[in-house]
Amino acid sequence: MTETASRPTLEAVAARAGVSRATVSRVVNGGDGVREPLAERVRRAVEELGYVPNQAARSLVTRRHDAVAVVIAEPETRVFADPFFALQLRGISKELTAHDSQLVLLLTEGRDDHARVARYLAGGHVDGALVFSLHLDDPLPGLIHGAGVPTVFGGRPGWGDGVREAVYVDCDNRGGARQAVRYLLGLGRTRIAHITGALDQTSAVDRLDGFRDVMSDVDPGLIAQGDFTPAGGERAMRELLERRPDLDAVFVANDLSALGVLRVLREQGRRVPEDVAVIGFDDMLPIAEQTDPPLTTVRQDIEEMGRLMARLLIRGLEGGAEEAGPVAEPSGVVLPTTVVKRASA
Repeated sequence: MTETASRPTLEAVAARAGVSRATVSRVVNGGDGVREPLAERVRRAVEELGYVPNQAARSLVTRRHDAVAVVIAEPETRVFADPFFALQLRGISKELTAHDSQLVLLLTEGRDDHARVARYLAGGHVDGALVFSLHLDDPLPGLIHGAGVPTVFGGRPGWGDGVREAVYVDCDNRGGARQAVRYLLGLGRTRIAHITGALDQTSAVDRLDGFRDVMSDVDPGLIAQGDFTPAGGERAMRELLERRPDLDAVFVANDLSALGVLRVLREQGRRVPEDVAVIGFDDMLPIAEQTDPPLTTVRQDIEEMGRLMARLLIRGLEGGAEEAGPVAEPSGVVLPTTVVKRASA
């Protein structure tokens, strides 16, 4: 067995700095009313002794927990298999770390988890919540609203009741889809199909709407429903080839689905891009660069979206006026998209 050194106490810091215990408490817990020379002596003593403030005591003074819940409305099997979530979490983590705040990850395996998440958020454990990958019938927004927790959403919210205001961060899904289809038309493709994402999510609906904006008189047989997964892309591609074997291009709702699309085209002897041009959405590296052939896709800055979500929440908690980014409408930040040209189209 080994003995560990006892943790420095508030009294030890006060003795080192030559001030009262109350003065030390105000400085380390974020209180006001301490002259700067005294505060500097306390900070120096804290550093010399390696004192770590008691979070419970600090919370009583600041009414902050220095923790933010990240709620992903997906099962863990999806979250840990999809690079999209890793990129978004990385952006969130970087921003929270820069503000000395902890990330608390909450996943929802099913409906039973919604009440658990709502109870946790209402229990005063975190300062706010970042919520993404919502589905249109998801009760989480209402439960979180009832919990009274400051919240920023990832993706345009799907409710239109005019009651719940929402701050959110998203990319220009509809505009990006229009860019993708116009790019394919510019290549001379005329029979362009679309494989959607899960249509209970606003991102998939917006990308489908963008496709229809350009292909207003499209044959319904050129649209197949996917679910943002490789298996869904594979299934939808088989359906399209059965219905419209003459198609010459496919706009796929995300890069993961495009993996399944490329697999089916290769199995059926269709050359990409000579016979069928393929364009995805997300530009998730290294997936888009390592497909065969490398994937032309619509880029959204996923990590930046996560960072901006955290930044908007912290800005709201601190009451600051720092500019968060290109605000497209009062309640949200919408980031631009661009086509990244590679070999698949």
